[in-house]
Amino acid sequence: MLIRFITLVLFLLSIATSSLAQSDPKALIDQLGKADFKQAEELIGQIAATGDPRVVPALNAFAEGDLYARKSDGAVFITKAAGADFTLIDPLSGESAGEAPKGSMVKLRINNNLRRVIRSATGGLTLLSPDRAVRLQAADAVLRSPSAENLELVEAALSKETDGEVRARMQEARAVSILISERPVDQKRAAIETVASLGGRGAISILMSAAPSLDAALKPDVDAAIARIETTQAFWDMGQNVWYGLSLGSVLLLAAIGLAITFGVMGIINMAHGEMVMLGAYSTYVVQEVIRTSAPNLFDWSLAIALPVAFLVTAAVGLVIERGVIRFLYGRPLETLLATWGVSLILQQLVRSIFGPTNQEVGNPSWMSGAFQLGQMQITWNRLWIVAFSLSIFIGLLVLMKRSAFGLQMRAVTQNRRMASSMGIRTPWVDAFTFALGSGIAGIAGVALSQIDNVSPNLGQSYIIDSFMVVVFGGVGNLWGTLVGALSLGVLNKFLEPWTGAVLGKILVLVLIILFIQKRPRGLFALKGRAVEA
Repeated sequence: MLIRFITLVLFLLSIATSSLAQSDPKALIDQLGKADFKQAEELIGQIAATGDPRVVPALNAFAEGDLYARKSDGAVFITKAAGADFTLIDPLSGESAGEAPKGSMVKLRINNNLRRVIRSATGGLTLLSPDRAVRLQAADAVLRSPSAENLELVEAALSKETDGEVRARMQEARAVSILISERPVDQKRAAIETVASLGGRGAISILMSAAPSLDAALKPDVDAAIARIETTQAFWDMGQNVWYGLSLGSVLLLAAIGLAITFGVMGIINMAHGEMVMLGAYSTYVVQEVIRTSAPNLFDWSLAIALPVAFLVTAAVGLVIERGVIRFLYGRPLETLLATWGVSLILQQLVRSIFGPTNQEVGNPSWMSGAFQLGQMQITWNRLWIVAFSLSIFIGLLVLMKRSAFGLQMRAVTQNRRMASSMGIRTPWVDAFTFALGSGIAGIAGVALSQIDNVSPNLGQSYIIDSFMVVVFGGVGNLWGTLVGALSLGVLNKFLEPWTGAVLGKILVLVLIILFIQKRPRGLFALKGRAVEA
């Protein structure tokens, strides 16, 4: 009888000890030292099931390869290199546990599948963090790597969550976790609708990966949800292409709007226009370098400071070019083309000699960095600001041309030089300052382009041909035509690129413009009744 009693007691003690070991996080972590990949995956699930947030650093260390087992007793520690030894850190308390020679420790093996399991586990464990940002990040982690084992943790966190955004993200994480769990069909059907409401390619991937394990009765729901998402995605993809096209068009507008004056209004084929854009970009680089070394706290104002600097520098260079070269070549377009091409080569080599041939670093101010979501479209702040900036430059130039005395004189000289001269207008200086204005606007364009393109001596060459196409397509001498032409060509390029590639797309655009000019030689918006005399 006594023997039976002792046996029963020992049996109960063994069960209690086993149960305690399965719920003790430290014992579970120590078991990782002797586990293979499959066993480690099961142990990670058991560690996460304890709900103890103290295990998060240990799991993160495991994922990063910093978890080691001691050979003598199999105890597992987080380690940090300290010369020839390791500094041992208790995986739960985070306190120092002394040092050990590197040879006495064995690194726990890790693979990508275990890292995915760890991300899911740590995401579930940090859902109850008092820090809102941590909870949101944890919900995102569960959403990206759903796990049926974390479902109860997600639901527990969801029942206590009060923040609207975090709660919505947790509901999405719960839905994707339900799809791979053993929950009833009606819950999975509701989860399919929740995942479908996420939209985007991520939702399609979730549904397609979960589909093989779902009941046959749910397959039509999955197919219908994927079809709806794809239809919506096609709409947003079209919107994204339109946005990319408009942002490209705004860049072309910035590069071409100065050329619309020098070529469209004055009739000068200025092959050095791209170098004015390049000089504006280098002016931005110089301004930022001065600010970095002298007043780094003003860096967010660097572009505002660079704008007038770039305008004055390039306008001065343009004035010198007009007075030194162009004024002798009015009415001789081929000669102006060759002369300004030579000037462009001189300016490129001058910049190479001063700044070197390599790209220069131009930083983005904080207010032009990052992006935001508009529906399923991603809008970058630098592109958005450039679109707004190019439109403001266009409006300012339009007001100058239509409402100012200088604009009136410019149009008078353009339409009838002799009559303007007889009315007392100093036509040579109007020509000079008109060319300087076009060059200055090209410099301002360089400031904006420095935020999205490499600043190098060849920067202007990337835009000169496209700028001429914009001006000719829109209508020579018409600013409204330049605006419509730039935006139209930008959108057309972005819709052709997915089908033809970037290079072939540009060739097709050029061919279409040539065919269009055959029908309308004066462009979209031709100026009527305009006579330009030498």
